[in-house]
Amino acid sequence: MKILLTNDDGIQSPGLGALEDRLSSDHEIWVLAPDNERSGSSHAITLKGAVRMRNLSPRHISCNGTPADCVLYGLLGVLPERPDIVLSGINIGHNLGTDIVYSGTA
Repeated sequence: MKILLTNDDGIQSPGLGALEDRLSSDHEIWVLAPDNERSGSSHAITLKGAVRMRNLSPRHISCNGTPADCVLYGLLGVLPERPDIVLSGINIGHNLGTDIVYSGTA
């Protein structure tokens, strides 16, 4: 299965790395995540300004935009093929109650 991983804690997040490590033995993993922490940006997309992608290594791409930008651009052609599923996480900290309204990792 082709899986796109993203989060709102940034591409260097240990939770994202742990999720990739766990899934990579059985699946083709692509990581497309914000270049820095973007907690609380939830469904936000970049409407003004350039959204830039940076290839860090094979199947690891950082984006200067939001988590939603990462998924949107991943589905629209940054990845060579559409993923079968998109997973977001593992979050740093808690996502409890209404946190899931604005979290980009819930």
